[in-house]
Amino acid sequence: MPVGIFRVCLVVITAIVNHPLLFPKENGTVPENAEEIIKKMKEREETLRLAQLRLEQEIAEQEATQKALEKAAEVVEESKEEKVQWDMWTALSMVIFLLIELWRQDFQEGNWQDTGGEEDDMAVLGKAFKGVAFPGKAVLASFYEKRILGTTGDMARMREMVEGFADDLLEALRSVCNRDADMEVEDCIGVGSMYENWRVRKPFVCDLIVPFAPPEPYCFRSQTWCSGGSFPPDEQGYGTIKVCRADEDVTGCICDKTKLGEDMLCLLHSQANTTRPSSEMEDLLCFKNTQYLDADQVMKWFQIAVTKAWNRISHKYEFDLSFSLLDSPGALKIKFRSGKSIAFNLTPVVQYENSDVYFISHFPRRGLTADLPSSTRWFLTFAVYERRFIQLVSKTLPANACHVSCLQILSFLHGKQCSLTGPSGLTNYHLKTVMLHLLQARPSQDWAPEKLEARLQDMLKFLEKCLHEKKLNHFFIGNGKVPAELGFPIIFQRAEPLNLFRPFVLNRDVYRKTVDAFHEMLRNMSALISEYTVHIPLAHTNGIHKESF
Repeated sequence: MPVGIFRVCLVVITAIVNHPLLFPKENGTVPENAEEIIKKMKEREETLRLAQLRLEQEIAEQEATQKALEKAAEVVEESKEEKVQWDMWTALSMVIFLLIELWRQDFQEGNWQDTGGEEDDMAVLGKAFKGVAFPGKAVLASFYEKRILGTTGDMARMREMVEGFADDLLEALRSVCNRDADMEVEDCIGVGSMYENWRVRKPFVCDLIVPFAPPEPYCFRSQTWCSGGSFPPDEQGYGTIKVCRADEDVTGCICDKTKLGEDMLCLLHSQANTTRPSSEMEDLLCFKNTQYLDADQVMKWFQIAVTKAWNRISHKYEFDLSFSLLDSPGALKIKFRSGKSIAFNLTPVVQYENSDVYFISHFPRRGLTADLPSSTRWFLTFAVYERRFIQLVSKTLPANACHVSCLQILSFLHGKQCSLTGPSGLTNYHLKTVMLHLLQARPSQDWAPEKLEARLQDMLKFLEKCLHEKKLNHFFIGNGKVPAELGFPIIFQRAEPLNLFRPFVLNRDVYRKTVDAFHEMLRNMSALISEYTVHIPLAHTNGIHKESF
């Protein structure tokens, strides 16, 4: 603005100074051609006037530009203030979200039980279950005594018979195998419901696992999904087993990763230790053209070895032995001449390092679960630690504690419902996992025998919540509260929790069928229990009462 005014003044002063009338010639006379001079002066004046108008227009444009810049600066300032306010709200929202997430995780780990005690045992169950009849304490006690308690003695006798025969069969198996070429079989280990004393459904089936190792000079080297291997999300809980020579460098020599050249040799590895031929690896039960142990090959070898072993000792027994199920290669059945039979599972496994975790070659097909992803992927079983944990906790519980009774009743109800509506995605292993979580979360005194009804409601409540969230974490994997007395491997405690209900997230049809079956089991619970319960006078019991599910 000041520059424009200065330019206008300069033009005016110049015009005045150059005006011919202000400084006339020395003779002081007016020229003769006065009209021509006046005409030029008017032209000059018109030119100056146009210049002045142009300057004024430029000054106006500059003022408009200046105002626009000032306005833009104000808008930018306002936007900065709004951005600061928005960033503040965003940060506050993130803090609130993190607090909610932390609370939700604590809630899922069992803290939900500390807020209400026994008075709100059924509070979490959905509104759709209001009015479902729940058996009273006396009805449950009578049902347990009449239907379940008598099976304990039968299980003990069957375990003793099966274990004795299995030991004899495995001893014969060792004698028919080539110790220089075949796998070395160790003693069997009893796991599962028969050895944890909670199986209720007949026929009783003993589950025995048989650890085996490769012949010298070979050894197994395993890798799990949580030890850095490349395993997709649907293969969590699996691992691979590599067959190697015992004298191979465990730290990993670079000679098998780098081309040394034709005229160079590794000083640590002689030519005798080069890669084995494909046929030799297949003899070691590996997948074709790899060093990875093949579960299908292992089961074929084991079936052939068991058949040879039985042929050697069959003359000593007055019964027949056969493989009973096509989808369970380790399922065996003893058939007596009287027509009675005993079933048991004999499954080869590989020990994980020096622990009681095992890679299991095959699981019997249960429910609606999917098949194994690959024959070189081995599932890890923690069954030995589960049995040991139940035994450890039972020592701290009151006499005749109700934890096993709750699991037996729930397993019975689930089995009866499956016989009515067909199998679902829910298995007895899921039910046992629920009990393990509650055993760790509840105080010891809460498992007194007179609290059977409340703890059974706890298990139903916990299971309904897990189905609703499609999330039931494996008890051991990712559980940092495992008692140190168990000697459980720390690598699995530090792993991410393994969701046993992940198949429900991926398969909506299976999830819907499972939830429907669970809901129907709740509605049929009173009728199923009453069917196996003796008549109890109303004066001595609360009967079957309504619970607000």
